[in-house]
Amino acid sequence: MRSKALQILVTGGAGFVGSHLCERLLREGHRVVCLDNFSTGMVENVRAMPHAERFTVIDRDVCDPILMDLPKFDEIYNLACPASPPHYQADMVATMRTCSDGTRNVLDRAIRDGARVFHASTSEIYGDPEVHPQVEDYTGNVHTIGPRACYDEGKRYAESLVHAYAEQHGVDAKIARLFNTYGPRMRTDDGRLISNFVTQALTGADVTVYGDGTHTRSLCYVEDTVEGILRLMRSHVPADVPVNLGNPVEMRVIDIARAVLAATGSASAIVHRDLPVHDPMRRMPDIQRALALLGWKPTIGLQEGLNRTIAYFQGRICEEQTGGMAAAG
Repeated sequence: MRSKALQILVTGGAGFVGSHLCERLLREGHRVVCLDNFSTGMVENVRAMPHAERFTVIDRDVCDPILMDLPKFDEIYNLACPASPPHYQADMVATMRTCSDGTRNVLDRAIRDGARVFHASTSEIYGDPEVHPQVEDYTGNVHTIGPRACYDEGKRYAESLVHAYAEQHGVDAKIARLFNTYGPRMRTDDGRLISNFVTQALTGADVTVYGDGTHTRSLCYVEDTVEGILRLMRSHVPADVPVNLGNPVEMRVIDIARAVLAATGSASAIVHRDLPVHDPMRRMPDIQRALALLGWKPTIGLQEGLNRTIAYFQGRICEEQTGGMAAAG
């Protein structure tokens, strides 16, 4: 027997992870409102959603009060925030306001509606970690002043704000720390590891590796991330128990670049550039909490995930190039 259809708000719903979440919720039979200012989200991500009669898109900044004429929500998923360095560094103040004012607006609406809240935090709250793998009890090695601070510290503040609302106002809230997620619907100019490597490989450009490539990342396919988000939201895990969602398989960045070249069949060369300031040297989640409390772990391997992602980027790059030529003509 299917569970009751819910009225759900997804902030940042036109973004990469947000649009996959909206699609999953619609397929489950819910009514979904996507709120996005399209600073990094894309219209293409939400243009052909299934069950469009149950889907509403609102072009609005989460830092503005959430419209009062919207229906009462049962659940709110807060995914609104640029997540790649080029985008969150483009307007550092706006990034911090999204984490502060935007998160507060979501929580105030949750109080008004009696809604359960999911808040998307990030592995970046651990900074350049001195504990490996990263466990949820680790408090991090971060910098309050620096090129990444607007995002790292903004997300740390947002976690504290969610916890404060849970303690002071009884908001039923969940916090997940998302590790490197990849898959279809990433932007070609996203600036993150997989989108950079795949776009460069497919267009014949040099594949840029920062540093010597021995620093590490762990990659989680978006379908697995969305599954973890939903399991956490539907659990009894409280706000003071944040949960890592990521893939506990650590890979050197140079090996990821080689895997992308092999999967694309590209002849692009790998070139090295200086490592960005405060870029984490090791990144891998401990997911024992997610496994114990949610029964969750990633199921989609890198090769399958890369193949799906590359197929999407091939189509996306072709569309962009065709559109550009049409505009030029």
